[in-house]
Amino acid sequence: MQLYFIRHAQSANNQRYEETGSWDGRDCDPELTERGHQQAQRLAEHLACTNGAAPSRDFINRGGFGLTHLYSSLMVRALDTASYVAAALNLPLLVWEDLHEVGGIFIIDSETGAHIGQPGKCPAELAARFPHVELPLTLTESGWWNRSHESVDLQARRARRFVYDLLERHGGSDDRVAVVSHGGFYNFMLAELLGWQADNGFWFSLNNTGITRFNFEPEGMGLAYANRLEHLPAELIT
Repeated sequence: MQLYFIRHAQSANNQRYEETGSWDGRDCDPELTERGHQQAQRLAEHLACTNGAAPSRDFINRGGFGLTHLYSSLMVRALDTASYVAAALNLPLLVWEDLHEVGGIFIIDSETGAHIGQPGKCPAELAARFPHVELPLTLTESGWWNRSHESVDLQARRARRFVYDLLERHGGSDDRVAVVSHGGFYNFMLAELLGWQADNGFWFSLNNTGITRFNFEPEGMGLAYANRLEHLPAELIT
């Protein structure tokens, strides 16, 4: 099984932080920027390319990607990014709730700095905006998040659950699985894969639409490459 972890395209929060260095005024579930939409389109075109002349053991995807499954978190920036990919590859787009960003859906109180959980979009809103997406039946009309800010302990547990479920679904197969997710969750997932303590002070950065590939073989897991961005020109890298 090959896992392709893809960070979402640039969101309004990403742009705000890049310009100001502050999370003041952050949106709890931000939209993609215009640059983000351009990034997502370039990503989709790149993933759709194939080259039959590639070697049989193609560790850098010279022959293309051949994706068989596509999952996204429930956050709008991820769903929008993944929708470009689904359209380009003609793949079903499935939601995997555990792929959401660390913390969940929340706002930051400007006076106290407290992280306050928010409901998130309800199934009717998501279905109207993303009619091509297969939504979980467990979602409720009160909002898919609708709970407190997620603690570090819960973030680590969720990453562990995702890795377990991923291997249950796709382990031991020839599946090529792409997930569109988030930079914070990537670090918790990576810690789980490497057997590290999740909150260990290390941080591995991902650019928007950066692609990381993991190979899962009978003898173990290998990292083929991380944060590849050759699909983006310099002016679109964020």
